[in-house]
Amino acid sequence: MHGEDLAIRARGLSRHFGTTLAVDNVDLDIPRASIYGFLGPNGSGKSTTIRMLCGLLTPSAGSAEVLGLRVPGQAETLKHRIGYMTQRFSLYEDLSVRENLQFIAEIYCLPRRRRAERIRALLDQYLLADIDGQRAGTLSGGQRQRLALAAATLHEPDLLLLDEPTSAVDPQSRRAFWETLFELSAAGTTILVSTHYMDEAERCHALAILDRGAVVAEGTPRQLEAGIGATVVEVESADAAGARGILHAVENVLSVTQLGVRLRALVDPQLEDPAGYLRRALHARGINADTQVARPSLEDVFVAATQGRYAGGAG
Repeated sequence: MHGEDLAIRARGLSRHFGTTLAVDNVDLDIPRASIYGFLGPNGSGKSTTIRMLCGLLTPSAGSAEVLGLRVPGQAETLKHRIGYMTQRFSLYEDLSVRENLQFIAEIYCLPRRRRAERIRALLDQYLLADIDGQRAGTLSGGQRQRLALAAATLHEPDLLLLDEPTSAVDPQSRRAFWETLFELSAAGTTILVSTHYMDEAERCHALAILDRGAVVAEGTPRQLEAGIGATVVEVESADAAGARGILHAVENVLSVTQLGVRLRALVDPQLEDPAGYLRRALHARGINADTQVARPSLEDVFVAATQGRYAGGAG
């Protein structure tokens, strides 16, 4: 992909904190006007990578270009073209909704007439007009989230960086939030979002799975599922815990994950009749189970990748 088609290009991006390697040799090619996800457990390097990309942290090694600008060297120029929203509410709780937006508009030096137009439009767009005089500290989680997104997009940034933005809101607010992200992307905004929710990762045009600071898998959700390099067998048993313990010790079983009363087993893809193989192995140990081959899910990919078993590689 040509450089002009990329919003973000990073090569060998790394960051140490003392002797701790937080980000390890990360390469990224993120197209413009796309929604790109970072999926990973806590401590996987998602936030540190985002902070380097927006110029808040200096890389220990490697380089990055964001919207054609070098970071951190041209971070001062870049900051007027990006919006950044963290998982913690970072606006002023003692100011009203409108006052917070007015303050952010002043920070970005929006012309006075444009400032009034944008604030009015965002209050309507994010359903904040009826509570524009309410102090931010008294808002619900969903209202805070909408206000934070309004503030992050007030200056119409080309790139929106979202660091686990839905961690403190209910499922309905999360769905509404993502509808807004799709609208922004369709209008040309590039969005980089970190998450640990599988359903959110599924919504991204492409994503990278990070583990211990490294990209362990990368691609579209369907590409990742196709590259899992294992057969997925779904197991249902009245004794799910017992079945799980047995399967962990069965040859050719790569991993077992419990989802409610069901188990998802990743097995050697060369195995013939994998469902029958697991059913017979359980029956031999006195456990009856229904088994069937299932389509890989993004959660299966995540489990495989964070256990070092993903076959598709990191891009």
